[in-house]
Amino acid sequence: MQDTLEFIRERRSIRRYDSRPVAAELVDQLLGAAIWAPSAHNRQPWRFVVISEAATKHQLATAMGEQLRRDLAADDLPADFIERDAGRSYARLTAAPLLILLSLTLADMDAYPDERRAHNEALMAAQSVAMAGQNILLAAHALGLGACWLCAPLFCPQTVRRTLDLPDDWQPQGLITVGYPAQIKEKTRHPLGTRVLYR
Repeated sequence: MQDTLEFIRERRSIRRYDSRPVAAELVDQLLGAAIWAPSAHNRQPWRFVVISEAATKHQLATAMGEQLRRDLAADDLPADFIERDAGRSYARLTAAPLLILLSLTLADMDAYPDERRAHNEALMAAQSVAMAGQNILLAAHALGLGACWLCAPLFCPQTVRRTLDLPDDWQPQGLITVGYPAQIKEKTRHPLGTRVLYR
């Protein structure tokens, strides 16, 4: 058990990768780990899109960048700040050898007539997809890969869905960049005492 706990502590969010492609069999192992995450009612509401083609990454990053520029311009932020932010986002998506888009579908989830329960059911599906994403991050670390979860698709789901020609019920939740690490990161955590209540 100690090895598992140490392994969890060693994982880092890696944003810079070398140019080596990620082999198909490694992608299969990442996705295989993802689908063994727990899910609400065991409905497994996750859906994945694997993106490795440079043209597709460029198309997606460009479309998402255009939406980001519109959003930041509406916030009246300076043009140079907007371009730096959009450029950073474009570089993160296009420089990674592999992208995995995580989406959810409510197709197999319970349906409720009232907003409160319907909202909670959708939240349960989102939690399930997030746990699948954590499995991908841990599996990548186990396979000698680096990975990083990006929440950007939440801010432009229609753009992502349209660019990747996704089914209408697929709701984009996050993008995980994957590749062989080109950086070493050290991070700390806030003390448990600042984040926990015991009752």
